[in-house]
Amino acid sequence: MEILDYIKRQNDDWVIGSDRFHFQQLFENFYLELLAYKTPQKILLAEREPVRFLAGFLAACAANCPVFLCNPDWGKQEWQEVFNLVQPNLILGDEDSGGWNRILYAPLPMPPSGSPVPHRDGNRQDGGWTHHYLCPIPNTIMIPTGGSSGKIKFAIHTWDTLMASVKGFTEYFQLNKVNSFCVLPLYHVSGLMQFMRSFTTGGKLAIFPFKEVESNQIYHIESSEFFISLVPTQLQRLLQNPDFTTWLSQFKTVLLGGAPAWNELLEKARFYRIRLAPTYGMTETASQIATVKPDDFLNGKISSGQILPHAKITICNEQGEVLNSNQKGNIIITSQSLALGYYPEIWKNQDYLQVDDLGFLDNDGHLNIVGRSSNKIITGGENVYPIEIESAIRATKMVNDVCVIGIPDKQWGQAITAIYIPKKANISSLEIQNILKDKLCKFKIPKHWISVPTLPRNTQGKINHQQLQQIVTNRLQTSPK
Repeated sequence: MEILDYIKRQNDDWVIGSDRFHFQQLFENFYLELLAYKTPQKILLAEREPVRFLAGFLAACAANCPVFLCNPDWGKQEWQEVFNLVQPNLILGDEDSGGWNRILYAPLPMPPSGSPVPHRDGNRQDGGWTHHYLCPIPNTIMIPTGGSSGKIKFAIHTWDTLMASVKGFTEYFQLNKVNSFCVLPLYHVSGLMQFMRSFTTGGKLAIFPFKEVESNQIYHIESSEFFISLVPTQLQRLLQNPDFTTWLSQFKTVLLGGAPAWNELLEKARFYRIRLAPTYGMTETASQIATVKPDDFLNGKISSGQILPHAKITICNEQGEVLNSNQKGNIIITSQSLALGYYPEIWKNQDYLQVDDLGFLDNDGHLNIVGRSSNKIITGGENVYPIEIESAIRATKMVNDVCVIGIPDKQWGQAITAIYIPKKANISSLEIQNILKDKLCKFKIPKHWISVPTLPRNTQGKINHQQLQQIVTNRLQTSPK
């Protein structure tokens, strides 16, 4: 079995700060338990501890069990949503004691009334868990994605689609081994693919929660040999500390993705000679399919990068006609790393994926993102993309964070609304608007301004637009007319 061969080939210190033999024991125990079942088990993997998570993940893959990667910090409503969708056989999660094969009763709610509940069958010699539901898609890896909607869904991947992404990455950066310093959650594609790159190439993997990094609780490694992946908000926070700025500048490459980065942040990273590699990708493509190489970034290149060898991007208009260089249109992705669908549905056409993003390929073949089709605001008959307005507002250097959306308006169709975090309490929206008059067309300047202490971003830096809309609705309802 390919996965078993990979495990045998690992060096003693491949997971920095962890015992390889402890990992192997965890893997073998769980793998053998799964093999005792007559059919593949549907598994929810909600382990918080990284080594246990990785051992469970690999054992499930090696035993051909469909595994659903889960965030252990999901709330009651989110877990109920996942239960209703998946109806699992096994749930692997945090417990102070007990073996791998267990049901986690808290904080997970029980399935809805009338649904079969996983239970131990005393008549079975293996003492395993039974369930009335079987998974229609065996041997798959389900990776959660909520995007900007906030509703959880699982992109269906396989070991092969993830490996296609690894191969494209190593070819692009011309590497035999990939050492990764991971501060992103392993249940998310951005963290999982860091593990996959290191594990399958014989590289090293250091795993530290971002909070530990910020509090200087980090393992001292040879940074020049490692890749680290960050989202823009994490990079922003680290660059506010001179010690962290120096630390980041020592890394071989700092991959940046998860959400759009703003020009001021990129300029600051370039000023401090951070070997940044802005990327473009998503859960459905098993992470990045376009990346700027660090040398190109330091030399002033601004884009989402060159297309990796395992992918192809075509820009088309609304009629499906292929556009030329520098013409903006819909992004069509062809890649060996594409997901098969969203659980439990398999996509009818798996040859390509048309995404919500709009962009163009420049003369160098680099991808440039201009906005999202679903985020487009039509105000007074004009098409406006939030990313342009957000960039202009950030450039005033008067906000720490900002998000621009459109809300229904009887006069304009949609009214541009800016939800922002001011850098100082005494900064008013009028001050910002006065600066924007020389930067944006009049119809692009937001009509509503809402100051907030925080924006509802997830760990990958993506805005939850459902929560944001609720914030706007509540604020406008209570504000003076």
